[in-house]
Amino acid sequence: MQRIKLAFWGLLALLTVLWLAADASVFRWTGYFPFRSGMIQHSGLIAIGCMSVAMILALRPRWPERWFGGLDKMYRLHKWLGIGALVFAVGHWLWAQGTKWAVGWGWLDRPQRGPRAALENPVAQSLTELRGTAEAIGEWAFYAALVLIAMALIKSFPYRQFFKLHKLLALTYLALVFHTVVLTKFAYWSTPVGWVLAILLAGGTWAAVVALLGRVGADRRVPGSIGKLQYYPALRVLEAEVDVPRGWPGHKAGQFAFAMSDAAEGAHPYTIASAWNEAEHRITFVIKELGDHTRRLREKLLLGQTVTVEGPYGCFTFDDDCPQQIWVGAGIGVTPFIARMKYLAMQDGRLPQTIHFFHTTHDHDENASAKLMADAAAAGVRLHILVDGRDGRLTGERIRAAVPDWSNASIWFCGPTGFGQALRQDFAEQGLPVEHRFHQELFEMR
Repeated sequence: MQRIKLAFWGLLALLTVLWLAADASVFRWTGYFPFRSGMIQHSGLIAIGCMSVAMILALRPRWPERWFGGLDKMYRLHKWLGIGALVFAVGHWLWAQGTKWAVGWGWLDRPQRGPRAALENPVAQSLTELRGTAEAIGEWAFYAALVLIAMALIKSFPYRQFFKLHKLLALTYLALVFHTVVLTKFAYWSTPVGWVLAILLAGGTWAAVVALLGRVGADRRVPGSIGKLQYYPALRVLEAEVDVPRGWPGHKAGQFAFAMSDAAEGAHPYTIASAWNEAEHRITFVIKELGDHTRRLREKLLLGQTVTVEGPYGCFTFDDDCPQQIWVGAGIGVTPFIARMKYLAMQDGRLPQTIHFFHTTHDHDENASAKLMADAAAAGVRLHILVDGRDGRLTGERIRAAVPDWSNASIWFCGPTGFGQALRQDFAEQGLPVEHRFHQELFEMR
């Protein structure tokens, strides 16, 4: 989370500092209208900067994943950038429109303007002639972005519709790029703020084109077919094994992939619940019925059906040198730990650490629990299964009582975000250096 915050606030600070270096007139009060002009430039710069980086991250690039700690963290930054773009865009719109309203209501006097000085630069002259068009396009693009970003943030909005409408943000972004290029103060382009803005606009434009062509993650997609399906009614969970005979590069336990069985629905992310075996070329997904799409999968998926798998993604890969690891898998958060246990079972009993695995669940299925216990026994992992109605809730205190040497352990958590944050805070209060030893999957892609 620290790196997400650093990236978000660092971007805002960088653009603000570069803008101030290019136009320090904001520090010299010469009246409301010159100040308003500066605020319009600043708010527009921040809004399009946030949106540009969000567009680039939407491509799911490989290069920043390790620094951020996984694609799940990058998507959290993507969400923050969307919110930041929305907030500053509203501010940008209010600076522009609110002043016009104030003038119309008689609260402000319109400044007297003399004739504009002739522009010698032909590029500046051409941009000036496009100002009216750019203002109109920008206003309508702002309204579209306002609606689309709001829909993206409302989780109750169906994913199928979100998937279709979210692509329209790429078109909206391209309209806002035109608005920005035309209306950004021309003198900025020869300064560092203009250079950075140009790079962001170029990167965002490329990302928008890739998204509109449906090529996001195309170099990581492989064809597959469903080889096995098993449903656990008590858990409302579907286990699907997908054969990927060629192209899959392999994955580490704890990583996830996007799987698509219906082009109209789009690809959904699922944690991989199997270790990679070069002899089998098979990937297992364990899917909880959490929404309309996942509830329909049990009826729609068929043996032999073609699917597309994209990945692998994520850095929740259990890599550390602590003598002990504590795993906490809540509900469907059990999946990365299943994959890790299957991987460890393939290592001929050579465990890198002593491992305690706490699986807490509201629902219980004897067959699923038996498979989990068999995987733990084969991997040499000490399994603790807690059913909420029978055993009560899992707390940091219960974990510490079961693992006396917890202070030398790392903790790997996958489950509801609020539960993970509560455990993280609890262990932080007990002195565990959580920034380095509490690892949490932020498995929310919107």
